[in-house]
Amino acid sequence: MQNTGVMARLTAQRELALLRARAQGLFPADATRPAAVPDRLLALQGQDLAAAKWAIGARCPGATVASIDAAIDSGELVRSWPMRGTLHFVPGQDLGWMLQCTTERLLRQARPTHERQGLTSAVYERARELAVEALHGGHSLTRDEFQALLERNGIATADGRGYHLIWYLAQTGTLCWGPTAGNAQALVLLDEWVPEPRRLERDEALAEFLLRYIRGHGPATLQDFVWWSKVTMAEAKRGLAIARPLLAERRFAETSYWVAAEADGAVADAAERRRFAASVWLLPAFDEYFLGYRDREVAADIEHHGRIVPGKNGVFQPIIVAGGRVVGTWKRRAVAGSRLHVTAEPFTELSAGQLAGIRRDGRRYARFLGLTLQD
Repeated sequence: MQNTGVMARLTAQRELALLRARAQGLFPADATRPAAVPDRLLALQGQDLAAAKWAIGARCPGATVASIDAAIDSGELVRSWPMRGTLHFVPGQDLGWMLQCTTERLLRQARPTHERQGLTSAVYERARELAVEALHGGHSLTRDEFQALLERNGIATADGRGYHLIWYLAQTGTLCWGPTAGNAQALVLLDEWVPEPRRLERDEALAEFLLRYIRGHGPATLQDFVWWSKVTMAEAKRGLAIARPLLAERRFAETSYWVAAEADGAVADAAERRRFAASVWLLPAFDEYFLGYRDREVAADIEHHGRIVPGKNGVFQPIIVAGGRVVGTWKRRAVAGSRLHVTAEPFTELSAGQLAGIRRDGRRYARFLGLTLQD
């Protein structure tokens, strides 16, 4: 009886992994332009800019760092703090209503830290005035340039104050990260960078939040969505009440999951299952395939989670995914002559097919960077 339960759980995990990879645009990777990836997933965690670019590139065949930078510079890809107090890439037109759902709670949580740093309402508003004055008319400033502007006007930025001021101005809809500036981005005014935002009433926005998450991550539970978005369960249920006609409920191993209605009943045939079982991807740090759920056992055995997030410090490592399961982590190192060296750090011994898949995806990653993989 126990073996039957274990087999049912493993079968459910395999099915969930395939369906999630399909929803996330990893299997197959079929985005035709970089901006289509956040359109599909709604948000990709982006505090590590290089990793976030590869999260997009891994889902967009033929994409390169240069093509993703072009999408950033055009405003198609917008980076800000829409949820969890963490940077994400999102579709520009969706950022405003996402902030509407999350800002009040995030500001309340941040208030004790800001008060300890002497960041009062007067300081915030003076910083906002300076930002609008300097950036109005399509101008941009790097982080260092903006902090220098604040310092010249009597607003201290040391000891993290500069970061918190930028975060606050972004969280309240004044700033976002705009065009590329070297290996980083410059700050711009959100209302100029995204002149035609999508406007939704709050409950409508909650429904859109849930629907877009499920479409780009499902099958997923309501608890997964609450963890990911950091809206409350009550707010998630309000969104579900509106979005319910566009969703379907499915059960896997006695647990209820939500999928987009258009994906309900989707079943993989034997050939697709074989292709999925043979698939190998080198995914970046903080990738949504592992990070984007509260319950991550579908993607990786619990005993390996400490290797993916060492010390539970919130810093996710790049992952090797084989047949839908995380089987190790990996590192990259640039070497002389425009070459790239990839080092696999597997959890257990890998098969010859998996090792070949790592080399194959390593070559894809190298092409994305404009480099050549060193075998």
